[in-house]
Amino acid sequence: MSAEASDYHHGEMDVAEHVKTYRLFDALSKYGALHVAVLVLFFTLLFCTGTGFFGSLVAALALLVAGIFFLRSKPSAGR
Repeated sequence: MSAEASDYHHGEMDVAEHVKTYRLFDALSKYGALHVAVLVLFFTLLFCTGTGFFGSLVAALALLVAGIFFLRSKPSAGR
């Protein structure tokens, strides 16, 4: 009776939605962490040093640009 109730067949599941969800989670995690780091750097330099607003902004933007450059997805070898 339990064999009739199960429609699961090992290895036949479409995992396209799982792959999309994982890639979205991965991207949100990476870029979310980058934005938190940029904000922490900006406010630390602004309030805890004599850098001032524009110095803090330049440093934060430099970190943002470097982070985007290093965190972007690498092209696959098969594509």
